[in-house]
Amino acid sequence: MREVIDLGDIRAARERIAGAAIRTPLLRLPDADTWLKLEVLQAIGSFKIRGAANAMAQMEPAELARGVITASAGNMAQGVAWNARRLGVRCTVVAPDHAPEAKVRAVERLGGRVLKVPFDEWWQAFEDRGRPGLEGAFVHAFDDERVMAGNGTIGLELLEDLPDVETILVPWGGGGLSCGIASAVKALRPSCRVLAVEVETGAPLTASLAAGEPRTVDYRPSFVDGIGSKTVFASMLRRARRLLDGSVVVTLDEVAAAVRLLASQAHVVAEGAGAAPVAAALSGRAGSGRVACVVSGGSIDPPTLASLLTR
Repeated sequence: MREVIDLGDIRAARERIAGAAIRTPLLRLPDADTWLKLEVLQAIGSFKIRGAANAMAQMEPAELARGVITASAGNMAQGVAWNARRLGVRCTVVAPDHAPEAKVRAVERLGGRVLKVPFDEWWQAFEDRGRPGLEGAFVHAFDDERVMAGNGTIGLELLEDLPDVETILVPWGGGGLSCGIASAVKALRPSCRVLAVEVETGAPLTASLAAGEPRTVDYRPSFVDGIGSKTVFASMLRRARRLLDGSVVVTLDEVAAAVRLLASQAHVVAEGAGAAPVAAALSGRAGSGRVACVVSGGSIDPPTLASLLTR
């Protein structure tokens, strides 16, 4: 296992995924030195298209012919399904039973099959890199160097478009996004801080960083469905300890306020996970200076969005 994704691999990934992922813009939040990296503008509304495209582009034809499988609450599912449709192969998704209907329907529109299971069975699919009875090549949502190299292309774009950025805030789900971005950033600008952002309803990275080993925490499903879990992979914790400058935990109320602010001031629709970095920036707990927030995705059920906007 490599703790740091090689910069050459990230640069190669940028060339490899050029036909799938777009270079997303940076938007400055009004009246603040806070910048938004708008991954909500990807074809599937999420950064996950990057890692999925890079991983699947490196699979052998015979491997792809068996079809692909992933475990995801929704965004990686869409990334794998979108690329599977492009490549003409089958896609099966193992999803938690609390996965938002908007994300499930999006996967099905892309031709993917969704199998909903209880949370513990869903997490076991990550551990086992598959599920009994399902045939196909498994695309891991975060613990895959090819996926992290694809995610790391966001770091390249951020430093090119905002070279004097001092802090980058990245949502932590499994760690593949933050560790991929940090691999690129630390290779090119070591002084730039990269902080993971978790939500109070499931913040195992913060507990594990404090303990120096993986910890299990209480987890409660919420509208912030793209991040939050019971524990961390030991491999991802090793990468986080090497690459990240710490973590910030935000409350549900802070994330809800960030969703409203993004909609009203930046005209951006973000899901809870995508708004979490903005919540961290606004809280002041991420420090001062020029900040970039990775707005990772915008797949949110309309009733949930309406409820948050009218609070």
